[in-house]
Amino acid sequence: MFDKLLSSEVIEETLQIVQNEFLLGIWETFYVTIIATVFAIVIGLPLGVLLVSGEKNGVRPLPKGVMHVLNAVINLLRSVPFLLLMVMVFPLSRLIVGTAVGTVASIVPLVIASFPFVARLVESSLREVNPNIIEMAQSMGASPFQIIVKVMIPESVPSLLSNFTIAITTILSYSAMSGIIGGGGLGQIAINYGYYRYKYLVMLLAVILLIIMVQIFQSVGTRLSVKSDKRLKGK
Repeated sequence: MFDKLLSSEVIEETLQIVQNEFLLGIWETFYVTIIATVFAIVIGLPLGVLLVSGEKNGVRPLPKGVMHVLNAVINLLRSVPFLLLMVMVFPLSRLIVGTAVGTVASIVPLVIASFPFVARLVESSLREVNPNIIEMAQSMGASPFQIIVKVMIPESVPSLLSNFTIAITTILSYSAMSGIIGGGGLGQIAINYGYYRYKYLVMLLAVILLIIMVQIFQSVGTRLSVKSDKRLKGK
């Protein structure tokens, strides 16, 4: 098997595929991951703030019914497997981008699958903020909005950056799965050549590149998180 996998004919064919398709595949994977992450943060960050600030002892309590609905919707979306979610949102993808298949269309299910996850990560980060700091801001007459914007979020920046790194690597793995519906990128290359055409060397290279991209995102996110941590700056 390995003799066939590493035969000169297979290697030559693989190199040709790499030259013709891998550069575009890397770009599509990077593009989809970044765009989906940005939209997921734009939607998930305010939701995460509401989950913390809107609870009973939060800085801006919301009605119990609203909190129950918000938690239920987030939990519901998080519980749907991504492969099923991609199929379920076909009509929404067609409505927003005009098609349910392709690189741009895959952004829609990626955002829907990831923003509840981001909301929970934001919730976790905000709960790490020292409550004494919040109480001090309240005693100084700060409004709920000021406490959220000037105290809670700034104090949780290192944790938020660390969790956003988790989110972007998760979205990257989801983007690979979107290749099943023609989502483009390295995932589609791996599926088209590795699964449908039994060109395992091409699939292996695509997987290695995905792993490298995950490591790059993880390294950058970790470095930013460490640099923004005030506790480490004082040492």
